[in-house]
Amino acid sequence: MLMTLRDYQNTAVQNLRDTYRSGCNAPVLVLPTGAGKTIVFTWIAKHAKGNVLILVHRVELLRQTSDKLTAFGVHHGLISPKYRPEYWWKVQVASVQTLVNRMDKINRPDLIIIDEAHHATAGTWRRVLDSYGCRRLGVTATPMRTDGTGLGEVFDSIVEGPTVSELIELGYLTAPKIYAPAQIDLSGVKSRGGDYAKNELAAAVDKPTITGNAVSYYRKLADGIPAVAFCVSVDHACHVADQFSEAGYRAEAVYGGHPRRDEILSELGKRIDVVCSCDLISEGTDIPAIGCAIMLRPTQSEGLYLQQVGRALRCYPGRSEAIILDHAGNVLRHGMPTDQREWTLEGKVKKSRQKDEVTVSQCDSCYAVYSSGRICPECGHERELTPREIEQVEGELIEVKRVEKRRSQGQARSLEALRKIERERGYRRGWAERVYNGRKHRK
Repeated sequence: MLMTLRDYQNTAVQNLRDTYRSGCNAPVLVLPTGAGKTIVFTWIAKHAKGNVLILVHRVELLRQTSDKLTAFGVHHGLISPKYRPEYWWKVQVASVQTLVNRMDKINRPDLIIIDEAHHATAGTWRRVLDSYGCRRLGVTATPMRTDGTGLGEVFDSIVEGPTVSELIELGYLTAPKIYAPAQIDLSGVKSRGGDYAKNELAAAVDKPTITGNAVSYYRKLADGIPAVAFCVSVDHACHVADQFSEAGYRAEAVYGGHPRRDEILSELGKRIDVVCSCDLISEGTDIPAIGCAIMLRPTQSEGLYLQQVGRALRCYPGRSEAIILDHAGNVLRHGMPTDQREWTLEGKVKKSRQKDEVTVSQCDSCYAVYSSGRICPECGHERELTPREIEQVEGELIEVKRVEKRRSQGQARSLEALRKIERERGYRRGWAERVYNGRKHRK
């Protein structure tokens, strides 16, 4: 198969080259979920000089990477208990948990590629990385750990690709349509390790009324669209699957140790309508059929939120939008998935705010969500001066709309007009060229 890159992927590769030439040895490439990170680092592995070691942390990612390398004619070995080792190939794909006990068996790498690089500061990863004094390349959609801290201990620079909004404009991702209720009462749930304590969180959300509302709103707003429900625990996933099944949908729970997990994931959109996941489909899982994300797991982690929402944004034939049913209130904690985010190796800078403060304004007339101001830019309704909380109506989902500045962008047909928008809105340099070239590509 001929291996070609999209324009923005070529730009990312060139920017990485320039970064290495500038003296950096460990950049992390940031590309949104669905932008083709595996394609990019497969291309790099194919054209790299010397030995390449690709590190992954789950068997699904190992197989996914292996499939891409095979499709593009790259011979490689797999280091995992389920595979016979072939240490003689210059490219090796390794489960980090297996490699840590086999480091003396492989040829010393000249380049280490770390998939889902936000895990790279963990103990096992550091033991592997610290054993080799070679160049590194991290790839991730969210360059921060669950607790929000950055990756500066492992990487020395960031190379950012296009944003989610830019990829939607280019036609490579699907625009989300988000519905959100009032937030679930989490007042008694403690935090642990940068997120809600799982056992307490499960008790707060694993309730028939919450799941019943999830089923009813799926029927109302996304009936028949292949969906993944993000759950807190295995029991929670099983309970959600049971209620969807009782409502007449073909639903299955899936989790890391499930004996039929591969079969279940492959049948989504065919024999199965809804997959209820516990810690399995939040990152790195390529299932383009997913058109609806049902969020039943509140999280303090912006990275986890973006990884989960991103599962539904991949383009798929016949689908013009992605449906997000956010029963967990995550969009009100972390903002829209299309918001522009500035990443640093120290982590994303967090604004000081009170606990559970809603970080977006929501019009109480048309329900549009916007960044700031009293006047709704969508309908002109004037918000009251006194702070108001969104009315809490059990199970009531309200569409969340972000006022996108698309009208003027769509009318800007020349490159110079797009560059003017780039300057006015403070977009990163190169945005105008990506949009302009993407339009030509689609013609």
